[in-house]
Amino acid sequence: MQTAKQRWLWNGVFVGVVLMLAGALYWSTQSIDYHWRWERVLPYVVDSSPQSIRAPFDGQAELGDDGRTLTLVSEHGDAPLVLDGFSTLLVADGDLLFEGDEVARLDSLRAGPILHGMVMTLQLSVVSLLCSILLGLGLGLGRLSANPALRRLCILYIEIIRGTPLLVQIFIIYFFVGTVLSLDRFTAGATALTLFSAAYVAEIIRAGIQAVPVGQMEAARSLGMSYGRAMVEVVLPQALRRSLPALAGQFINLIKDSSLVSVISLTDLTKAGREVVSSTFAPFEVWFTVALLYLVMTASLSWLVQRLERRLSAGH
Repeated sequence: MQTAKQRWLWNGVFVGVVLMLAGALYWSTQSIDYHWRWERVLPYVVDSSPQSIRAPFDGQAELGDDGRTLTLVSEHGDAPLVLDGFSTLLVADGDLLFEGDEVARLDSLRAGPILHGMVMTLQLSVVSLLCSILLGLGLGLGRLSANPALRRLCILYIEIIRGTPLLVQIFIIYFFVGTVLSLDRFTAGATALTLFSAAYVAEIIRAGIQAVPVGQMEAARSLGMSYGRAMVEVVLPQALRRSLPALAGQFINLIKDSSLVSVISLTDLTKAGREVVSSTFAPFEVWFTVALLYLVMTASLSWLVQRLERRLSAGH
């Protein structure tokens, strides 16, 4: 049992190591001939620039009595367009307008391309995660089936998927299967990630089931339960509790592996980062930002799994 003094000492060692690493990183950035421009990256994360409001047709501007309402009257008989809630008015009452003219501006905060890419990554990861749990559970149970054909088919699937690179599988799913079944990019990317992750989930679940003492199944069967009911109500809850840390690691890898779908032109966080780099010429700032956002997603998932572990342990 550590004393309070020892805990303070080791916490101090931890803080010291972190500060040394931070200092080494700062020294490394200062030792290279690079001018940091973080202000270039921020608008691509959260865009605060005014949003332009343009005339959709040729016509005339009519300003309301309160000065906060602008009506655009078309000279071709189109329905008038009433604008309000704008921040800056750029035309006066009676001004002639042409299609595409800027008439007002609206101050607002909008998600930039990097945040849009992060949302795409989250959507892809959540869909793949849920589907891989269901498919992996079926494969894991099939892996332990007494039916030789089903068991060997599951083993064959798992070995093929785990023995080939995810990048190659993405290409095959998108260019071959996607062409045959007319899959869009998102569906093809989610399918490839699901098939890949399910093979690992199956082995994790299989190991978790085998780690449950055989007596648990025998006791459940002796109480009159069928094999399926005993598996669902007795064995699987214990297996999933034992497998949760390994499953969490696999799902964190799934989020990081989702960056590979950028090769099929799906604008996830990684592809958005590449596009921003080509626009800003600020590669270090962009990739540090992308890495931080990936860390936020994986750390959030890790925190949720830890909370779930504590709740399951408390209810055990």
